[in-house]
Amino acid sequence: MFIVAAVALLAAMVLVLARLYAGPTLYDRVLAVNSFGTITVLFIGVLSFLAGRADFLDIALLYALINFVGTIAILKFFRYRAIGDVSASREMHR
Repeated sequence: MFIVAAVALLAAMVLVLARLYAGPTLYDRVLAVNSFGTITVLFIGVLSFLAGRADFLDIALLYALINFVGTIAILKFFRYRAIGDVSASREMHR
């Protein structure tokens, strides 16, 4: 049963990569990368169960946090063209 879930997640990863490649806008591509990260976390969880190693769940949790922070950073960069303090960078350009 979990092997079927792993295969389905791999198929979903392929479909998300196709969306990443074909996405007409930047936000479609960012959403595809975020979805790929989420599916990867699910895949690591299923792999953890199949391998019988609970420590994989720690890796999945860390990857989920990195995926979330990375997505927020990318969206902030494309909105403000800066990663750091937005108000300080606006003052420098005046």
